[in-house]
Amino acid sequence: MSLEIHNITKTYPDFAARLDFSVEDGETLALVGRSGCGKTTALNLIAGLLYAESGAIVSSGQDLTNLPPWKRNIAVVFQDLALFPTMNVGKNIDYSLRIKGVPKDERRRIVEETLRKAHLPASFAGRKIHTLSGGERQRVAIARALASSPRALLMDEPFSSLDPPLRRELWREFLEIRSASRIPCIFVTHDREEASVLGGRIAVMSEGRIVELGDARSIMTNPVTREAEQFFKEDHDALRR
Repeated sequence: MSLEIHNITKTYPDFAARLDFSVEDGETLALVGRSGCGKTTALNLIAGLLYAESGAIVSSGQDLTNLPPWKRNIAVVFQDLALFPTMNVGKNIDYSLRIKGVPKDERRRIVEETLRKAHLPASFAGRKIHTLSGGERQRVAIARALASSPRALLMDEPFSSLDPPLRRELWREFLEIRSASRIPCIFVTHDREEASVLGGRIAVMSEGRIVELGDARSIMTNPVTREAEQFFKEDHDALRR
């Protein structure tokens, strides 16, 4: 299930985003670059939270460009996770399934399955959100995103609020979850190590455009553009960890 971004544009008074790239089935693409370069704008355009002025967004041959967000079936994990505080874990995870009218027994099965994939016991379904640790909330957010079998998964700095040891633990778990979920994934990060560990490919953005795109190892060790060199010049040790 590929995701193709064909020359989509979004113009602001002081900024213009112009994007053209694709992400293949099962691939994870890391979007990196300085603050304000357009990374979050790119995710919002793909998710339908912003509408493109031109171009096309295509998922496995279907044009999603003019569809509202709820008809695109693209899951988003925001930086603040955006879990519903008044719902327990199970209701957070099956929220989109209830909207679609999925029967209760099937919803229960999916909740248990997605909790297992997120390395959480089935008993977590009844837990209140405020009782969860940061890592548990992160796992629940990912489980909720994957519960409805989305066309693609978008993540906006989802691990940035966690301390380094927990962040690395969740990277490993996320890679396991991703291996079982063969959908395109795009995630935004400012962390060089995170980009190298999680990103099969890395896209470096500057002023609303992708200025360099390549596999993680080559783009970190032999960057072609000044923007990529500046982003990765401080630390190449991640490749040896």
